[in-house]
Amino acid sequence: MSEKEIYLVITQTGSIVSRMLKKITGAEYNHISVSLESDLHCMYSFGRRYTYFPWWGGFVRESTEYGSMKRFADARAIVVAIPVSEKTYGKVEDELNVMIENKNEYYYDYMGLLLAGLKISYKRERHYYCSAFVRELLVRFGIEDREVFEPIVQPMHFLDIPDGNIIYRGRLCDYDRTAV
Repeated sequence: MSEKEIYLVITQTGSIVSRMLKKITGAEYNHISVSLESDLHCMYSFGRRYTYFPWWGGFVRESTEYGSMKRFADARAIVVAIPVSEKTYGKVEDELNVMIENKNEYYYDYMGLLLAGLKISYKRERHYYCSAFVRELLVRFGIEDREVFEPIVQPMHFLDIPDGNIIYRGRLCDYDRTAV
């Protein structure tokens, strides 16, 4: 069976919100996205819908060519590659396409994020913050076991997943999109 890879992009943008989260959590990186492409041209996550307005969020496509990731071009990043079967890759791709088509039906989980900061697990249907979304995607499609994750997960926790392979550390804008 041939394998493909999905990519987790763990970042610290330096935005006001990310600096606040860093103070609260103590974590070095505070955002995570998923990409199906080794060049990371298109990434998916839960974050701000508008570049200059962080308080209205939801399911978003991200890229260093537009939006917040372009605005914060010096964002520090770690890229983790995870091998998956073609079948699993296709299921994840289908799910992301459904979410894109219905993006207005998904909401940023401000309450879940606040409670996570207080170490209280809370889940509502179609509501996510970035790391809860990535965890759900990996578990739902059998890429990682639920037991790998704590009930409350932060972007830094994805560095420890058993099947992950760190392929890059540095500024996201310096990531060599042709070398991977």
